[in-house]
This record gives sequence, structure tokens and C-alpha cells, in this order.
Amino acid sequence: MDQIRSIISFGWPFIRRYRTRLYVGILLCVFYGAFNASFVWGTKTLFERLEPATERKIASPESDLPFGFKSNAFEKAITLLDQRVDTWLPKSGEPLNIQRIMGGLLFLPILVAIRGGIGYASAYFLGWAGENTVKDVRVAVHQKLQSLSFDFFHGKSVGDHTMLINRGTGSLQRCLTFGIADSIKEPFTIVSLVVALFLLDWQLALFGIVLVPLSAVPIVIVGRKLRRMAKITYSRGVEQDSLMMEAYTNIKNIKAYGLESFQIARFREIYGILATVGMKTLKARQAQNPIIEVMSMVGAGVIIIFVFQSGKAVPEFVGFLTGMIMLYQPIKKLGGVNQYYQEASVGVEMLRNVFDQVPSVQEQADAKQLAPIDGQLTFEGVEFSYTDEAVLRDFDLVLSKGMKIGVVGESGAGKSTLVSLLLRFYDPTKGRVTIDGVDIREVTFESLRGQMALVSQEVVIFDQTVAENISCGNLGASREEIVAAAKAANAHEFIEDLPEGYETRLGEQGTRLSGGQRQRIAIARAFVRQAPILILDEATAALDSKAESEVQGAIDRLEEGRTVVCVAHRLSTLRGMDKIIVLGEGRVVEEGGFAELLKRDGVFAEMARKQGLATS
Repeated sequence: MDQIRSIISFGWPFIRRYRTRLYVGILLCVFYGAFNASFVWGTKTLFERLEPATERKIASPESDLPFGFKSNAFEKAITLLDQRVDTWLPKSGEPLNIQRIMGGLLFLPILVAIRGGIGYASAYFLGWAGENTVKDVRVAVHQKLQSLSFDFFHGKSVGDHTMLINRGTGSLQRCLTFGIADSIKEPFTIVSLVVALFLLDWQLALFGIVLVPLSAVPIVIVGRKLRRMAKITYSRGVEQDSLMMEAYTNIKNIKAYGLESFQIARFREIYGILATVGMKTLKARQAQNPIIEVMSMVGAGVIIIFVFQSGKAVPEFVGFLTGMIMLYQPIKKLGGVNQYYQEASVGVEMLRNVFDQVPSVQEQADAKQLAPIDGQLTFEGVEFSYTDEAVLRDFDLVLSKGMKIGVVGESGAGKSTLVSLLLRFYDPTKGRVTIDGVDIREVTFESLRGQMALVSQEVVIFDQTVAENISCGNLGASREEIVAAAKAANAHEFIEDLPEGYETRLGEQGTRLSGGQRQRIAIARAFVRQAPILILDEATAALDSKAESEVQGAIDRLEEGRTVVCVAHRLSTLRGMDKIIVLGEGRVVEEGGFAELLKRDGVFAEMARKQGLATS
């Protein structure tokens, strides 16, 4: 019950917008369950007509139920139904005609068709609500993940996210689509059949259902085991998805270092564990139904012995046996329902953990729009740390509009942290970052980042067309603006040579393009953005000298008229900067122009000598 409550409480905010179809589906499930009792009456009615008229028993007061409850209303309803079908069904001692033949052929099929139609309609309405609910859950998960700050993704693998989206919501989908339907249909089926059996013969009913409560024992035991297995499957599934992503996005290195056998061994280990868990799950599931079936047959045996001992009429016995056989089918299905809920509860627990996360960097409720930069971009006494040790300490920097500043330093000096603070991926531990005197924590993310264009070493190419990739910088860009940006980035010529030009799909991570071509697409994306602040984060670090020279010309044009923050490893790319700062252990240890720093023969000059640059 705890799992059911947890799933319903989690899913209700999403499913309530589809509650009309949900309620219709639930009502139809109730009708479906109640209608199953008609088969007890139907089989009893058919077998009564096999007996000669002289042997048929007339309902009498002895058929009253125990505890003073009279079945007169039930008997009247049954008598009315019998009268309705009397002329349509074959009867012993009376000649067959076309009407009775058709009635005999179609009587049970009609009952089955009615039940099937109700079942189909209930499944449709509940399935529609469930599918759309899970669609909304998946969208909400993406929205939540993309709203979280960078620190949430530290230590998280791609497998964590794919498992959450695919298996977490998948188990919820199965539960909502099938679990809810069966958890309503089957209890009402059980109740309606038990009531019908008691009305038919309460003594037989008492003997027949004596073992029914024991059926809950294997259902509970199996459910607990399945929950444990589901947790293991989820955790190992994360490893599987992460390994798959790792292996096939780095296939070049795997082949270069001959790591194929090593990777296969890792896959074999994970798949072996998943196979073992899968077999344990299979054994638990498959053991449940035989146990319930054995119990049902023991119950049937008890009934048979009682019938022989008490001399009950054959039609009543056949009708009762039909009801008993049908009674254990919903019990077995309830075992399956329990499996849906146990697996879904693990997925819901994962989803709930994500939705409970709070971004460490949040947009203020009263955040305002940042006006276009007109003055200065300033770091005032900024300190920042990812853990206990500060990455930036007492950092001050002033950039006037249109100024170009280069940032250099050894690995871990705080260069990329400075960029992350400017884009507000993180907030300073102390101090503040301002634009025209406005603390960037007081403005909206959209208006802040909308004034910045980022070109980094890690070029992101989406599995879309060239035009769509460039327009990521400005989703409202026209084709003319896209082409103009490509020309400015020295990309137009090679784009035109692609099989479908600007409509060529580039594949995951731009596998069709060289490193220099991918970088020029990124520069075109920055051009079309027309942002006043340009951030270059080691934009040419991964390129060879030829590709770098091709890209550098495009970067030089991109920098014109913009405030530029250029983080660079190759010092030669900083010759055109107005000012260069050298970071060491989170502080500015040197600053000045390119030539000035070389002449000073300090930290910058030492770095230049290591790169083969002349310092005199």
C-alpha cells in the first residue's frame, strides 16, 4: 500500500489534467469487474436446460442466504433474465428451431463480446490518460534537469539520465497504463464473483473460497523480492548505459589502443549481472502463478467432495465451478499488478529524488531584464570554491565596453571558473559580478546570457542540419542571416560542398566535419547571435596550426566591436588583446599588454618560452 500511495501522490499532479478520461476508464473498469458475474448465471442457465423439465428444481425459500439475508430480489432478477432468454436458448424436451440454434451459438459469445468491449474501452481511456501523463512526466524531468545547476551534474553519468528518462518513466508508464486498470478491474471481478457464488449457493461458496486469502502470501513475498531486484536492475542499468556511451563516443581511442577486448570484458561482466538478476526476477514471477493455481485446484477439490456428499444439482455445480475458475484468474492478475507497482515504486523514487533537487544557482523571483551593456563589466572582490579550497581569491577585474582581455594561467589557476561565473553557471562565494553596476544575480538568466556568445574548445554540434546548428545562436535567424554568419566564419565554402548544403544533417557531434570545420560552425553560431560580449574559452586549443590559422581569421572578425574575454592556452592567440591577466592559485599575478609582459620577464614570459615564443 505504501508503494501505491507513493506512486499516486507522485503521479496525481500530472494525471489530474486528464482526469475526465481517467474517471471514465475507472467507471468502465468497475462495470467490467461486475459483469464477470454474468458468466456464473450464464453457464448455470445453459446446463439447467440440459435436464428434463421434470428434473428441474424450482427456487425455494431454502435457497435463502445465511444471517437472515433473503435472496428474493436476486431470484426475481434471475427469473426475469431467464424469461428474457428462455425462447432463445435450447431446452431439453423441446424441438430446436433457428432462433434457439442461433441463441445457443451466440449466448456465451455475446457475454464475452460485451465484457471484451467494456474491457477495451476501459483500457483505451486509462491508456490514453497514462500515456499522456508519462509524456508530461518526461518533459517535466527534462525541464527539471535543465533547470539544475552545474554542481548537480558533477559525478553524474549519462547512464543516470538515460536510466531516469527511459526506465524510470517506463516503469511508471506500465503501472499507469496496465496497473491501474487491473487494480480496479480485478478486485471488482473478485467481489462480483464472490457475491454471485454466495447468492447461488452460500454453502458451496464457503467451502470454495476458504483458500482464497492464502493467495495473498505468495503475492506479498514475490512483490518484496521484485522490488529488491528492480533496485539492482536500475543501478546496473546505469552502468550499462554509461559504458555504452563511453565506449561508442570514444571508439577511435579504443581502436587506437587495442582496447576492444577490455571493453567487451566490461560489457560481459555487466550483462552477466543483469542476466542473473533477470533470472531471479523471472523465477519469482513464474513461481507465483503455479502456487495460486494449485490453491485454486485444492479449492475445486473441496467443492467436488462437498457436492458428492451433499447431492447438489449439476447445473448449480457447473455454474459454481465456472465462477471458481474465473475467481482465481483475477487473483493471479493482482499478483502481476503488484509487480507493476513494485517496479514503478523504484522508478518513482528516482524521479522524486530529481524533482526534490533545488538549483544552487537560482533566478530571483523579482529578477529584472538586463539592459544592453553600455559601460563596464566588473568582478568585485570575487572568491569562489568548488569544495573547501578556493579557486578564485580576492579577484578584481574591470572591462570597459569593447575591451579585449586575455586570461592565461596554469591548469587549475581559475581560468574556466572565471568564465563560469560570468555566465552565471555558479555564483561567487564572496563578492559579486556586475554589468553596468547591476549585480548579475538580480537579472534573468535569459537577458544575461542573451548578451553573451560562447566559443569553447569543446564544440557542440547537434544532430541537426547545418542551418539548424548555426541558428542555435539565434533561433529566430533568417536564412540570409545564417548564410551571412557562415560567410563571416569562413564556413560558407565547405558548407556548400556538403551533399545537401545547409540542409545537410551533421550527425551526432558533427561526425561529418573536421575539427576546424566544427569550430567554424561554432563561430558562425556566435556571429548570428550578435551578442555584445564574446567569451572565447580556449577556442583553438584542440586545432592543428593549419586549422588554427583558418579559424583565427574568423575569430578576429567576430571580436570586432565586442567586449571580449579570451581564455587561452596558446599565448600567440592573445597578441591582439588590449590587456592580459595571468592567474596563479586563483589570484592575478601579472597583468599588462602582450609585449609588455614579455619584456617584464615574469610568469607570462616563462610560459611563452615553453611554447617557443621569442621573449626578447
